[in-house]
Amino acid sequence: MLLSAGEAKNLGPSSGPNRLRDLCTFCTISLDQEEVYRTKVYEKSVSPFYGEDFYFEIPRPFQCLSFYVYAKSMFQIRDLPIGKVAIRKEDLYKYCGKENWFQLQPVDPHSEVQGKVHLEMKLNELITENGSICQQLVVQIIACQGLPLISGQNCDPYATVTLVGPARWVYKHKVKLKVVELWNNGNLAQDVFLGETRVSVKILRNDNAHKAWYLLQPKGNGTKSKPDDLGSLRLKVTYTEDNVLPSACYTALRNLMLKSPDVKPISASAAHVLGDICRESVGYDALLPVVRLLLHHNRLLPFLTSVAALELENTQEANTIFRGNSLATRCIDDMMKIVGKSYLTVTLKPVLNEIFESNKTCEIDPVKLKEGDNVEVNKENLQGYVHKVFTSITQSSSSCPPLMCDVFRSLRQLASKRFPADPHVQYSAVSSFIFLRFFAVAVLSPHTFQLRTHHPDPEISRTLTLISKTIQSLGSWGSLSKNKLVRQLLVIRFRCVHVIFNREVHKRAQGRKRLRKKNFKKRWLRVTNLELSYHKQKGKEALCVIPVKNILGVEKLEESAFNRKNMFQVIHSEKPLYVQAGNCVETNSWIEVLSQVSRCNPGRLSTFHPSAYVGGSWLCCTETNESTPGCKPCTATLLANIQLDIDCDRETERIFSFFSSSRSRLQKMEDACAGMSVYLGQQEECSAFTIQDPKETFRTIKELGEVLDDLQAHHDSKGALTDEPGTM
Repeated sequence: MLLSAGEAKNLGPSSGPNRLRDLCTFCTISLDQEEVYRTKVYEKSVSPFYGEDFYFEIPRPFQCLSFYVYAKSMFQIRDLPIGKVAIRKEDLYKYCGKENWFQLQPVDPHSEVQGKVHLEMKLNELITENGSICQQLVVQIIACQGLPLISGQNCDPYATVTLVGPARWVYKHKVKLKVVELWNNGNLAQDVFLGETRVSVKILRNDNAHKAWYLLQPKGNGTKSKPDDLGSLRLKVTYTEDNVLPSACYTALRNLMLKSPDVKPISASAAHVLGDICRESVGYDALLPVVRLLLHHNRLLPFLTSVAALELENTQEANTIFRGNSLATRCIDDMMKIVGKSYLTVTLKPVLNEIFESNKTCEIDPVKLKEGDNVEVNKENLQGYVHKVFTSITQSSSSCPPLMCDVFRSLRQLASKRFPADPHVQYSAVSSFIFLRFFAVAVLSPHTFQLRTHHPDPEISRTLTLISKTIQSLGSWGSLSKNKLVRQLLVIRFRCVHVIFNREVHKRAQGRKRLRKKNFKKRWLRVTNLELSYHKQKGKEALCVIPVKNILGVEKLEESAFNRKNMFQVIHSEKPLYVQAGNCVETNSWIEVLSQVSRCNPGRLSTFHPSAYVGGSWLCCTETNESTPGCKPCTATLLANIQLDIDCDRETERIFSFFSSSRSRLQKMEDACAGMSVYLGQQEECSAFTIQDPKETFRTIKELGEVLDDLQAHHDSKGALTDEPGTM
């Protein structure tokens, strides 16, 4: 579901002292009664502009999508509800894909209901002691479903049963209704009304049990007098339901998409064609299921490399590299958001928690200073926060997901190749993403990356804005002069040096005989994000330094090599370094840490020798040539593929839905390819598409058409027509 909370108008009662001119407001989004998102707090306006988009999967059935507008209370325990907009699930299609103004309705606790109740009712005849016949109504409440959370916890419900009608119960059923009310037992707090259902007694027959589910309704069926004018809310709702078929139905389309990274040119691939034809209707939103599908099958890296190379071909100035909203930048953005969640948590969450808890004022704009503020003190506060955030980022290299490292390495190489005369473009290519599109965005809106539960209050939000802008400036290499850039690089280089792991180990001397005990000496081994070094003792000068960039592999060593346990080897551009750790846990820790810091190095080995080269041959394979390639595959300790909970059938169904909703654009692209092939040149109708090779692109589109038609036939035969994005 994609939601856009635009703006509100004329909030609060239309007259009287309750007009909300001096209160801050915010908007929440709820599925039934469960809040799922909250906007920022907007200061002192009866017509606030929220301007926020929310995209999320709906993990459970729901009945109603609701938007609540609240006034932020400074002195009361709870915020004050102004009004709400509630849209039932079956009505969402009426508003999908379009902006609509909705009148706010009053928030009445007795009307805030959800869920259903399963009832069994039976009418029995009884003979009393005096011989008369009377009626007995037996009501059993079997189960409830979909009840709301109360204060974040499952509710503790109980029920009451009320008969509505004449006081005397007679055979002719003068009693008209039976009312079942559900309440939450508040224990020490006040009980909360959960809903009611009214059932006509006329449906009952003697000795026949009646079982049915009933939706809970507001008290008194929600009949109310005409409310005050509480204002209105502008919303845009896009709701999509996926009708997923058996996996075999998606094989052809899935294979066509997975083949995309291998298609030359990349613009002729099915994935690129999808982005091209959907650009005008849904922007690049159609690319998210493509990214997730390719990621799951470990095919994302070559695709991102190819689309980035295509964009660089059309980039004329180095200082504008990857600054626009394009197919390449959107795909890389989506990749970072998917695989970088834990990275952001490790890197930013501790310092963000400190910012929220300490709540120091950082305003430096003289126009926005409050009475009593000291701009110099505020400046120091801001500098302190920026330093902590920037230090956390520059010291986070060992936590960066392998796929992100691999993508950034490709971007650096592509940028250097495209602009060989600019030595700094390799940094701006990466900083365009890691600073401007990743860290700066997460600092500005931590709630969207699950780093905080809700939007910050206005003062903290302003602090985060200032920090985010500073981080963007630090990452905007193109805006710095050459001299400033060099100085900045030096500062970052030295600030970035941090010790990741260090322990006392036994190191084997190089070029010695196999079994001499003296060849193993105690050394202090130390690894930073830049180098691996060993020292005679802790704190002493390094005896040897191996740059991290020169490490080609880190693997365990067989015990038989030197009759020692817990051995590992660091393979680099010179002779391997053989090390014995203190225990098996430390051995694994060394291998994991060294593999992490060196995982992006070019030229990493795919094979290695699990034993040593001693006495003129490798002990593992008996090869006499010391430079012989390894005899065993390297351990796949750090695959670029991220194991995620991705439903490939559902992602392929979404891809099919996007293609289906843009078949007319697909046909236009096919016609444009045919026109270019016939007239041997770029035609006017081709300008809306990226067509480098019209014949190859035409071939892809024809294959797509056949696959889409076949998949649509599967949907038709199942009687489950696939909805277009933005409809139910």
